[in-house]
Amino acid sequence: MSSTDFELDDSYSDDDVSFDEVSSKISAKESLEKRRLIDDLLAQRRLERELKDFDYDLDDDDDFDDEED
Repeated sequence: MSSTDFELDDSYSDDDVSFDEVSSKISAKESLEKRRLIDDLLAQRRLERELKDFDYDLDDDDDFDDEED
């Protein structure tokens, strides 16, 4: 065995661990918020595409009502 002494770093505390936990929670929350925003945008685009598939115009419906009078 060598006679070299190793000194432990006592400056490491639980505060450092809690900071890492807090920052990871914030990061996870931000990631979740971004994911929800992306999901909302994709849902909106999907609905807009579905509406384009319909072959009618809402303004045309008003014209038909006027002719019936």
